[in-house]
Amino acid sequence: MRHGNDHRKLGRNPAHRKALLRNLMNSLVISERIETTVPRAKELRRLADRLITLGKRETLHARRRAFALLSSKTATDKLFATLAGRFAGRQGGYTRIVRTGYRVGDGAEMAILEYLPAEEKKAAAKGRKKAAPKKTSEKAAAKKTTSRAGPKAKERASTAEAKQGSKAPRAPRKKKAESKEK
Repeated sequence: MRHGNDHRKLGRNPAHRKALLRNLMNSLVISERIETTVPRAKELRRLADRLITLGKRETLHARRRAFALLSSKTATDKLFATLAGRFAGRQGGYTRIVRTGYRVGDGAEMAILEYLPAEEKKAAAKGRKKAAPKKTSEKAAAKKTTSRAGPKAKERASTAEAKQGSKAPRAPRKKKAESKEK
């Protein structure tokens, strides 16, 4: 049973583990991408996401709590200035872990832990033109105009349909009897 197993011990005593995670957090905030072992990355992901949540609050209390976790003024400033703003519209999941293979020396599984880039959807939307409005069918347009205006609108809608209907004549359908004879 695993009752009360809150975190990975990473083979270290508590003080060493705290120092290790603090150094990894500082490196991650400053460079936004680090390579480490998978268990360390999984443990660090919890703290890294918590840092972004603190950064999004932008209060003095949140800044002091983040500084207590990081112990680096430059990392704290970067967290509140750039990283928190990047994830303003996101509710969680600020990091990703990409497994890269095994370390040559001891065979430990390695991974890259990184903060996600800025949303591509917004950048793509700026580059595209505005989407064309949806075209409604002629029958739906006629129904809309008749329901609002009354009988005169029906006449206008029917004349509009007649004008649009003269685009290209449709070929007549063949009767079933003719197709069977051939």
